[in-house]
Amino acid sequence: MSDLPRYEYVKLADQVAEDIASGKLPKGAALPGERAMTEIYGVSIGTVRRAVQELRSRGLVATLPAKGTYVL
Repeated sequence: MSDLPRYEYVKLADQVAEDIASGKLPKGAALPGERAMTEIYGVSIGTVRRAVQELRSRGLVATLPAKGTYVL
C-alpha cells in the first residue's frame, strides 16, 4: 500500500506529524498561520486546512478559534 500516491494534505500532515514526533514542534507550540504555511510548504490554503483537520483527527493538535492551532 505504501507505493500508492498520497494526497497532498496527507503528505503535509505527515510532515508536520514528523516535526511533532521529533520535538521540532514541541507540546504547546503554535503551528504557523494558514497563510504562512502555504508559503512555507508551497501548497494551497485548502491543502493546509485539510492537513490541519487531519492532524486534529489524529489527536496531534487542537485549534482554538481566533487563536491558532497548537500541538497537544
